[in-house]
Amino acid sequence: MSVKLYKPTTPGLRKTSRQDFSDITKTKPEKSLLIRLKKQAGRNNTGSITVRHRGGGAKQLYRLVDFQQKKYDMTARVLAIEYDPNRGPRIGLIEYEDGQKSYILGYEGIRVGDKIVSSQGKIEAKPGNRMRLEHIPVGLFVHNLELTSGKGGQLIRGAGVGAQLQVIEGDLAQLKLPSGEIRLLKKTCRASIGMVGNSDFSLVRIGKAGRKRHLGWRPTVRGKVMNPVDHPHGGGEGSNPIGLKGGPKTPWGKKALGVKTRKRKKWSNKFILVRRKKK
Repeated sequence: MSVKLYKPTTPGLRKTSRQDFSDITKTKPEKSLLIRLKKQAGRNNTGSITVRHRGGGAKQLYRLVDFQQKKYDMTARVLAIEYDPNRGPRIGLIEYEDGQKSYILGYEGIRVGDKIVSSQGKIEAKPGNRMRLEHIPVGLFVHNLELTSGKGGQLIRGAGVGAQLQVIEGDLAQLKLPSGEIRLLKKTCRASIGMVGNSDFSLVRIGKAGRKRHLGWRPTVRGKVMNPVDHPHGGGEGSNPIGLKGGPKTPWGKKALGVKTRKRKKWSNKFILVRRKKK
């Protein structure tokens, strides 16, 4: 994918860029792989807002992407490359030898007609094939990575990302994640070869507030322009600094920046060799 730029004929287009959909080969999704996606607007089961600034947005149907691929040793052919409004990368429509269709994450270099295989044993390490980490050559990039063996891919699913398999020792495999974190996983966990496609997705600029609303985001107001009753940064005459000892605060008075949210005694801490890089 490439990014499409516009001539600045309007204030909105001046800062706008969009995806180039020339890689899409099928515009209408597979009906059997669609479900209705109910809008939550950031609310929980009691109706209370638990995630702010969410609501509205264009209607979307959810594509049932297969993150497990449990049809082992059965060749599947890529029928089409489709757009998914719910994620950054493209999705590939595949058909197995028995006629069953499913969606997979579009990997870098995916083409219509490609043949891929998912297996418990050792198979050819080409992009799109899926196998256990113990069978993947060291140094290759993988995506759709399992945290728990057999549960399905939970890591490395964003557009343009990949984790590098560094070494396998004993029952554990060492991988370097896109964040810079180096983590140990069981070598029986499965992953797909290659990086996730659509790497230019991060270069797209929204450009105007209207497009943000279409994505389901509502306006965000700065704390320093609120009243003191509404936010710790609020109050004062004119434009003032936040003036708080200890740095910025959340609307509920807790520290907002540089706070570690991971539990200090979490059981899986022993599997993290190097923590992620600060941005």
